[in-house]
Amino acid sequence: QVQLVESGGGLVQPGGSLRLSCAASGSILSIKNMGWYRQALGKQRELVATITSGGSTNYADSVKGRFTISRGNAKNTVYLQMNSLKPEDTAVYYCNANAVGVWYDYWGQGTQVTVSS
Repeated sequence: QVQLVESGGGLVQPGGSLRLSCAASGSILSIKNMGWYRQALGKQRELVATITSGGSTNYADSVKGRFTISRGNAKNTVYLQMNSLKPEDTAVYYCNANAVGVWYDYWGQGTQVTVSS
């Protein structure tokens, strides 16, 4: 079993920056890939960025050039550096992970990011 806990969300003005962190615990050696998703009011959850165990990354077109996903040395942490934030980035951001031998994904509780002046 894997547990995920996000932190780093908050209120920021347009053009500002935030760094989100996600710490995994439990069967962390079984984790394969990790990522960040977000869900804005009235919308479905969408992919923001993913990173594989080998370090390969993928980004949504809307955040390319502004957001950077990375993993810690132990592969049990994932970060999302968010720069040049826009009001449309406002959402609850969720950490995601999948593991060997488990068909379903693990999810964190979410952290609120609000971009407003």
